[in-house]
Amino acid sequence: MQDLTDGVARFQRDVFPAKAELFAHLATHHAPHTLFIGCSDARVVPELITGTEPGDLFVIRTAGNLVPAYAPGADGITASVEYAVAALGVRDIVVCGHSACGAMTALAEDHDLGGAPAVATWLRHAHTSVARTAADGDVPALVRQNVLAQLTNLATHPSVARALAQGKVTLHGWVFDIPTGRVQDLTAPLAA
Repeated sequence: MQDLTDGVARFQRDVFPAKAELFAHLATHHAPHTLFIGCSDARVVPELITGTEPGDLFVIRTAGNLVPAYAPGADGITASVEYAVAALGVRDIVVCGHSACGAMTALAEDHDLGGAPAVATWLRHAHTSVARTAADGDVPALVRQNVLAQLTNLATHPSVARALAQGKVTLHGWVFDIPTGRVQDLTAPLAA
């Protein structure tokens, strides 16, 4: 915890004063241009990877960067997607998977998740990805397939489907490679 409080002190002393004007603007304006859906993994930091400033990204982080297909009823992911698209008017949505993903590794290698029943239930949202991945144990292939499957799931959300039909939003699928820092755009040829 001391690392965090020291970090807050450094932020207040060194970072905030240099960006005081930006934060003053952000106090009354919230207009991110991109919804970034990434993994909860601590090694994947959207703002760092994209070189963006506070206020540029609306971020959702879930284990395995999973986005369940739309279903009636409220949940945090659906509400966040709807808010980003319908209220904030983001122009781009990125689903970003990454190398060495624990969630995808557990699925690819058929790990026993009996001690983590909530995790096991959550990871069922990736079963389509597992079924579409040719080789068992191929984590990189599953990571890529999962990103594409989550883009398909996103398109089932009414706010996203509407924005896509009106040409107001573009979907992007990325994979971040932790050891090299490279980002592979899986959807570059599909971009509208």
